[in-house]
Amino acid sequence: MEKLTIQEEEAMLAIWRTGEGNIKSFMEQMETALPYTTVASTIKNLEKKGYLNSRLSGNTYLYRPAISEAEYKKKFMGSVVKEYFDNSYTELVNFFVEQKKLSTQELKDIIDMIEKGNK
Repeated sequence: MEKLTIQEEEAMLAIWRTGEGNIKSFMEQMETALPYTTVASTIKNLEKKGYLNSRLSGNTYLYRPAISEAEYKKKFMGSVVKEYFDNSYTELVNFFVEQKKLSTQELKDIIDMIEKGNK
C-alpha cells in the first residue's frame, strides 16, 4: 500500500471514527474544515490506493475502510523504524529518550509491558 499524505491520514482518521459513511459524514469527523470537493477528491484517492471500499446506496456512494487503523499503524510504524532508525526499535526508544519525550516512569512501564508479554 502506498504511503498516505497528511490530508489522507486525517481523512482516514475520520473514516475509522465513522465506520461506513458518505463524504459529509466524514467531514463532520475531521478536525480541519475542508471544502467538500477537496474531501471528495481525497476519498477517491484513498479508494484508488486500496484504503477504502465503496458501494452505491441509492444515488450516494458509501465508503468503508478496507484496512483497520491497527493494521495501518503497524505498517506505518514498521516503515518509520526501518527508514529512520536503521530498523532498530532500540534506536527509536533512544531517540525519544534523548528528545526528553519519555520519562523514567514511562520507560519502566514499557519494560513491564514487555516482561508481561514474554510470560
